[in-house]
Amino acid sequence: MSKKDAAVQQYTSDICLITTDAPITAHTHGGRAKCMQRLVRLDLPVPDTVALSFDEVHRIAAGDAPDVSRILEHFADDQLLCVRPSSEDPDWGGPGAVLNIGMNDARMKSLSDRIGARTAAQLYVRFIQSYSTHVARLDPDIFDDLDMDASDLVAQFLSAYEDEAEEPFPQARGDQLRGVLRSMARAWEGTTARLLRQAKGAPADAGLGLVVQSLVLGVGPGECGSGVLQLVSSDTGLPQVTGRYLSQGQGRDALHSGVGAQFLEKDARGPSLEERAPEAFEQLKVHAAVMRSKLREEMQCEFALDNGQVHILDGMRIQRTARAAVRIVVSLANDKIIPREEALMRIKPRALNELLHRQVDAAAERDVVGTGVAASPGAASGRIVFSAAEAQASAARGEACVLVRRETNPEDIRGMHAASAALTERGGITSHAAVIARGLGLPCVVGASSVRFQTRKKRLVTPDGREFREGDVITVDGSNGDILAGEAPMVEAALNDEFKTLMSWADDERDIGVRANADTPDDALTALNFKAEGIGLCRTEHMFFQADRLIAIREMIFADGPEDRAAALEQILPLQRDSIAELFRTMKGLPVCVRLFDPPLHEFLPTDRAGLRDLAEALNLPLSDVTRRVEALGEYNPMLGMRGVRLGITVPEIYEMQARAIFEATLLAAKDGAPVTPEVMIPLVSAKREVELVKTKIDAVAAAVRTESGMDFDYLLGVMVETPRAALRAEDIAPHCDFFSFGTNDLTQMTYGLSRDDAGRFMSPYVNQGVFPEDPFHILDREGVGELLKLGSERGRAARPDLKLSVCGEHGGSPESIDFCRQIGLDYVSCSPFRVPVARLAAAQLAIRDKIS
Repeated sequence: MSKKDAAVQQYTSDICLITTDAPITAHTHGGRAKCMQRLVRLDLPVPDTVALSFDEVHRIAAGDAPDVSRILEHFADDQLLCVRPSSEDPDWGGPGAVLNIGMNDARMKSLSDRIGARTAAQLYVRFIQSYSTHVARLDPDIFDDLDMDASDLVAQFLSAYEDEAEEPFPQARGDQLRGVLRSMARAWEGTTARLLRQAKGAPADAGLGLVVQSLVLGVGPGECGSGVLQLVSSDTGLPQVTGRYLSQGQGRDALHSGVGAQFLEKDARGPSLEERAPEAFEQLKVHAAVMRSKLREEMQCEFALDNGQVHILDGMRIQRTARAAVRIVVSLANDKIIPREEALMRIKPRALNELLHRQVDAAAERDVVGTGVAASPGAASGRIVFSAAEAQASAARGEACVLVRRETNPEDIRGMHAASAALTERGGITSHAAVIARGLGLPCVVGASSVRFQTRKKRLVTPDGREFREGDVITVDGSNGDILAGEAPMVEAALNDEFKTLMSWADDERDIGVRANADTPDDALTALNFKAEGIGLCRTEHMFFQADRLIAIREMIFADGPEDRAAALEQILPLQRDSIAELFRTMKGLPVCVRLFDPPLHEFLPTDRAGLRDLAEALNLPLSDVTRRVEALGEYNPMLGMRGVRLGITVPEIYEMQARAIFEATLLAAKDGAPVTPEVMIPLVSAKREVELVKTKIDAVAAAVRTESGMDFDYLLGVMVETPRAALRAEDIAPHCDFFSFGTNDLTQMTYGLSRDDAGRFMSPYVNQGVFPEDPFHILDREGVGELLKLGSERGRAARPDLKLSVCGEHGGSPESIDFCRQIGLDYVSCSPFRVPVARLAAAQLAIRDKIS
């Protein structure tokens, strides 16, 4: 046993030399201290380092004097030191490192003989500046007027310090170290620092460790300097030696100096470390490869050279984009460094959004002019338009546009298809604009109430007074909820081979199905590309908003009786049948759940005078008759009025037409080699009798289609459980159904008595003040809405054990909500096509977690 090992054993773990067997963990001394111990265990050339625990640093912050004698006994009397922070998670940050502790008049004089008087003086001055700012808390500008080329530079700095601090600059290394430790400890526990790290996800009581290390000067005779090196690109994850080196530099100066920093590998653009010190460069690559293999991670190696000799100062997990992260974990797993299960667990599911959508370049400057709710990830730029028609016209000209609306309605869907992004003044995470945008993969920000929407004047006014008019270019960042001025630089989506490999591993692990909500063949194709296992929700009403179908729906609404309504719907039947048949063909035999008509009829009617006039002309009716009819259809609360199954019972011709379209589409698809058993879903059910009435009608239509075609087919009938009563009376409803699909968007709305379109106005204060732990439209409320899901599932399966259960609301793509769905035994979740990969990975991680535990 060495003297140092013996010495450390006689002390507690609060202050200990980092050795192979020192009692150090990331939870007690921080990630940096633990990583340095691992480097020591790998026998890498790490300078002597002493670690201070969280408890020790907390005591120092509380006023206890640091025991510098215990620290300094591990270092030679003339050894310069540096102190670095060591938080549990490097992303939580911490106070800046302090170098050159121990520089004083005597040390400068002794170093002058070795490295030159000028260089020694610069080290001393650098330390005086650092100590003044970080420890004495003096204004940095007290040194601004000093002549950096003066022969008595150090004397000038010492004098300036003494004048401002009203005391001499400390000369004893112990006093200097004591001041640095106290300052860093107090900085960590200050209010500002605490709020900053809490914003990064750190707990309020997160601890800080400190490491005191022998300083490798990085300056002097021979090849001296410092830098960082890593073996892969942080942007792509591809093998590539990257980093910078600064000859005659200290710490991480190479990353900040710019002009003097050099490349690592030979590079035509300038000098490199490989040319200056080839042996050292090769050693560094070997050390970095060892760190990758033994630490089981791609690491950034911080190093220093002293007369050509390599010293490893620190190792950090490299910063990376989502695409680099995927490539890195797949590479580590393929190289047998980590198992596939661990590779899956290392990627945050929501980080996949960066791969699936274009994003604003993280390195670009952001001119943020407004903020709202990040409703659909991705980013896009375009000229502002204020109507769906203008968006379509813009798309026809080949110009990218951003559709700006106070709030969207079903008539805006065509405009959203044509636009590059959407922006609304109102709405929340499950508002109409948000749901449709996620289905389309369209970047979207909703609830941007900080911006004044003056739609009549066709302009936006930002909080800082800037005006953006129709035709001006803006960028919508749906990943962060930002609205940016102008066209921001973008990073393209990247679904590379590593992404596909990772997702195939996820499918091998997960134990719950994942379907997609898709309304059109294009949506279905996107879902297939993302390996969805079928369609869990097809909203048939979206097929009605095309111009040739919209007029027929309006004729049906204005019809005087059942026969006239049926005649109007007869025009829509072949169009709906063909659309559904194409959906079946696209899905190639995978299950498709088709929801019958749901929205209230007033959504298909115009509200402005110009629209009413056009409708009167199309129907050949007086404007007054049309206006009265539209007003008569108005409801005080249409989302709780004549919609869903209520419309299907009172206007049965609609559901009869849709059932026929579905069954005839089934036969058409089967002829083309895409046999399917359609799943027909009744929306907004709250009573058993509703299901009985609709089922009787649908069974009759099925029998008629079988008779007319001479062909047989099967279908499944289910209900969308989106009212609390349907969940509570599930045992009555289940015997008449093959499946339940919980529509958690409306179920949350009805359980809370909360409008999902208006919740964004007060949701942030509610969450911040702890009224709700999270936005219930974003993450499923387990205690209330979840209890209804659990009761509905249990009671439904008690009445019908083979009842298939799923969630088709937007919660189906939330990792936290998928966890709950697995716990209560649902068969699958369904979400927007672009959220399918997120759901697949989240489901795999949950299964692995349960396997491990």
